[in-house]
Amino acid sequence: MPDPATAPALKTHFAGKFKIGMAVDPGQAVNAVTSPVLLKHAGSITAESVMKADPIGVSAGVYNYGPADQLVTLAQTNGIDVRGHALLWHQTSPAWFFAGDTTAPGYKATVQARLETYITDVVTHFKGKVYAWDVVNEPTRDDASGNYRNSQWYQIFGPDYIEIAFRAARAADPTVQLFINDYGTEDPGKLGRFMAIVDTMLARGVPIDGIGHQLHINTSWPPVANVKAAFVAAETRSLMNHVTELDVSLYTSDSGSCFGSPPTGCQAAFVAGTTAYNDALRAQALQYRTMFNLFQEHASVKSVTMWGVADNSTWLSTFPTTRLNHPLLFDTTGNPKSAFWAVTDATFVP
Repeated sequence: MPDPATAPALKTHFAGKFKIGMAVDPGQAVNAVTSPVLLKHAGSITAESVMKADPIGVSAGVYNYGPADQLVTLAQTNGIDVRGHALLWHQTSPAWFFAGDTTAPGYKATVQARLETYITDVVTHFKGKVYAWDVVNEPTRDDASGNYRNSQWYQIFGPDYIEIAFRAARAADPTVQLFINDYGTEDPGKLGRFMAIVDTMLARGVPIDGIGHQLHINTSWPPVANVKAAFVAAETRSLMNHVTELDVSLYTSDSGSCFGSPPTGCQAAFVAGTTAYNDALRAQALQYRTMFNLFQEHASVKSVTMWGVADNSTWLSTFPTTRLNHPLLFDTTGNPKSAFWAVTDATFVP
């Protein structure tokens, strides 16, 4: 493995191609392991949780911007751009949005006004500090029984909630880039459903600037052709592509029930230092290289954000089950992994 001291800064290495981002929350921003990695390598940061409606939206018209402002200040101080995530996500929509008698004649209008006010206030607060927003996150149904996720927003408004959110965001900030973001765009079926939603919105003149592809993938999935197809789908509609939540899990054989509650049928945990673990890291490095080569082939890819900074702090440590999982470019001590060298040095052999 090359000397870590010789590692190029990712934001410099990929300058002129796309922004390199990292998802972070305030604790990671000052952590002894992750802070130096973040400050050296990230040209963009995404708040992993503190810019979502819960916790920002305490109640109607009452906001807790403190933790998000911390990150923005850190970014501005260090010349790092900020990517906003996410204005509307069904999993972090506070209950006060939906409070009231659902059978009352004015209920729908009341909820719409709350949503519009929230988005207007939040986008205005961060105007000039955030270069892009994920306006609507994960609107697509996972199965083929329909296009739209049957969220509370969809139950009240049908597809209109997406238009409402985007128009409010655009009115609040005419120049910020607006994205619709989802996972599974590398799956052809889900991509088709997602782009059907996008087409409906574009036909209405909804101001969508780009597609966010989360790309939570693993060492053997997806085929690179699937990711390319997702990028091309955006390009044919004259939309930008952002990779918004990239990580590469070491696990490839979890059953569907592993994602249930409780999780069952999960692949057995790797043990650091074993042959199987080291083989998985080599496969991970090759997968990262394949993906970054693809990203560089598409000028429409303007931003690539890792969902985390280093392996000491990743959501995959506890999802879908608690086990060792090292999905990022930097190890638990903040040193570059084989995956890092695979994407920055074409001659490196994992």
